Amino acid sequence: MSVRAPMRPPKSNEACWCGSGNKFKRCHGRPDARIRPGTLSPTREVPDHIERPPYAASGQAVRRAEPRVKSPDVIERMRRTGRTAAEVLAATAAHVRPGITTDELDAIAHAEAVARDAYPSPLNYNGFPKSLCTSINEVICHGIPDDRPLSDGDIVNLDVTVFREGVHGDTDATFLVGDVDPESRRLVRVTRESMERGIAAVRPGRPISDIGAAIQEHAEAEGFGVVRDFIGHGIGEQFHTDLQIPHYFSPHATTVMEPGMTFTIEPMITMGSYRFNLWPDGWTAVTSDGLRTAQFEHTILVTDDGAEILTLTGEDQA
Repeated sequence: MSVRAPMRPPKSNEACWCGSGNKFKRCHGRPDARIRPGTLSPTREVPDHIERPPYAASGQAVRRAEPRVKSPDVIERMRRTGRTAAEVLAATAAHVRPGITTDELDAIAHAEAVARDAYPSPLNYNGFPKSLCTSINEVICHGIPDDRPLSDGDIVNLDVTVFREGVHGDTDATFLVGDVDPESRRLVRVTRESMERGIAAVRPGRPISDIGAAIQEHAEAEGFGVVRDFIGHGIGEQFHTDLQIPHYFSPHATTVMEPGMTFTIEPMITMGSYRFNLWPDGWTAVTSDGLRTAQFEHTILVTDDGAEILTLTGEDQA
């Protein structure tokens, strides 16, 4: 079977990648087609009765020692918190449509977390100003919600993390906005499949590099790229622990998986280059060539014979 070569940015007079039949320069190559920063609303408040992570007031997340293998008590709390994160994501995603702003989506995610007595983990994490990450089109990750309305044909990633019962649950997914072109739909499908391949590669006694190898093999066979600079991470009582989970094969990812480990698998898959540029806000990472990217994420627990996904709703688990 033939393998499609990774896509390069079309030249100005070439057909656009989206299949519209228009030249790239008059379609997705237009200067106004790129995502630009918008205006931020004031910081949203969290009621006083809700438990906060240590960084909530200071904005400084200081990493401390945390066992990689979690106790039964921590795992049970992470199951409940992970389910809460999944519920917040599903409730927020139900509002994705052309015309809604990412700030409005942030307000929904914030309210849904608070209604479940959960703190939205991104809020003031190392100064991040919002409760949700919203990454549109060429934004790889960490997009800051603002007053830009979603447009028909966009794709948007909603990244939800909540803190509840002393632990974090982290999940995200990419959603279609209105009538989306076939190649972007394929990108989103392959990205979800890549995450699923990574989860299926989780086995106690095997190195973490197996996860990235499975993701990279599938994404590149479909002609897409795999972002190297942003990776999965350990999670538990801290938002990020010292465990690192590359989404590409890395011979340095030699940590052996053990039952009780918890971490995220969250591949970012690109239509073209996997390299990135960072906006002046210090958070928003975009593809260097302006081509689209998608992401899916779950928090997982290593079990005796594979992986348990901790960030599913009760309906998903049924």
